[in-house]
Amino acid sequence: MKKLIAAAFATMLLSGTALADTTLKLVEVITSPERTKTLESIVAKFEAANPGTKVEIISLPWGESFQKFATMVSAGEIPDVMEMPDTWVSLYANNGMLENLEPYLEKWETTPDLTERALELGRSVNNTAYTLPYGFYLNAMFYNKKLLSEAGVSEPPKTMDEFVEASKKIAALPGKSGFCMRGGPGGLNGWVIFAASMAGDNKFFNEDGTSTMNSEGWKKGITWMVDLYKNGLAPKDSVNWGFNETVAGFYSGTCAFLNQDPDALIAIAERMKPEDFGVTIMPKGPDGKTFPTIGFAGWSMMSGSQNKDLSWKLISMLEGPEGNIEWNKRTGALPVLKSAQNDPFYSGEQFKGWFDELADKNVVPTVMPTYLEEFAFFKDSLVIKTSQEALLGDITPDQLADQWAEYLTKAQQKHLSKQ
Repeated sequence: MKKLIAAAFATMLLSGTALADTTLKLVEVITSPERTKTLESIVAKFEAANPGTKVEIISLPWGESFQKFATMVSAGEIPDVMEMPDTWVSLYANNGMLENLEPYLEKWETTPDLTERALELGRSVNNTAYTLPYGFYLNAMFYNKKLLSEAGVSEPPKTMDEFVEASKKIAALPGKSGFCMRGGPGGLNGWVIFAASMAGDNKFFNEDGTSTMNSEGWKKGITWMVDLYKNGLAPKDSVNWGFNETVAGFYSGTCAFLNQDPDALIAIAERMKPEDFGVTIMPKGPDGKTFPTIGFAGWSMMSGSQNKDLSWKLISMLEGPEGNIEWNKRTGALPVLKSAQNDPFYSGEQFKGWFDELADKNVVPTVMPTYLEEFAFFKDSLVIKTSQEALLGDITPDQLADQWAEYLTKAQQKHLSKQ
């Protein structure tokens, strides 16, 4: 993969002039019909404010976007602006493909309105803003009130033990399952949350750079996840489910529990009555703590863009108060602008679960080690393949933990050797 990215960078330097002066290419990778429609709306306003400028939107399906984007840029199809998942920043920044946004942020009138967390995460690689987050994604637990009632479960589970017992009761209903497991693309969050909660700690590495993922506590959590699936508490085909499938599994009433970020609200709120579902704190482990993952996505400028000032104007439109609030209201992400947090939209009942998590001292948000150049491949390739093997019984939970720990140990120790 690194050779592919290096080749892409060389191609980018040679091919940038192929872009027309008044045409910007924008790539979105966390795609859905609702998100694309919102993006088109903001882009239309940008085009109207900049006569003669056209923005070409390229939408890549999220489940395949990591490989598709790498292939695209290696073929010389270099965008000007791209939607940048947090797990990709290190890979592309460390290969010289992302523009440093610090000079633009210094002059931007909206920079003081950005939260400290937004700037901190945007500068996760070399303390330099290679991306500007547009929103935060914090996992919480959706629950189907009607299914819980039918199964005789009086309230959403507060602990992992209660979660298993509630899932068993729901799975006893014809055609129903407890957990909308994400066994396919993007599934790492669930594994990390429950494994860390079982271990009572979300530390990924020891001081010597060795991974904690094959420690006793993490192995117990990974085994807990595998057992959920093997014991029939998640749909059989959820071994292949990604974002859209898990969300559909929830709003269709196939399964009662879903760990997801606020962006899942879009499809769920359109298809379920407000009184039929709720969002609450993730179940806590034996130590009384839970460790929901917090991540972000943002907008980055490719360093090979021949239209950098115009590209920044587009990013500033997407990230400015009007564009960012419109975008986050449709994507469901938690806002990065201080001024947006007082918007009535975020004070409603639908966001209560996430703000409850942020206020609970026993809820410790987990930041993935996205600073590792190898993390994107780990998350979007290795984890999917090996976790599916574990769920299907081809390898044991301990073997899964050992494979993950071996890969991350090498990556972390390589990182430490450069410090």
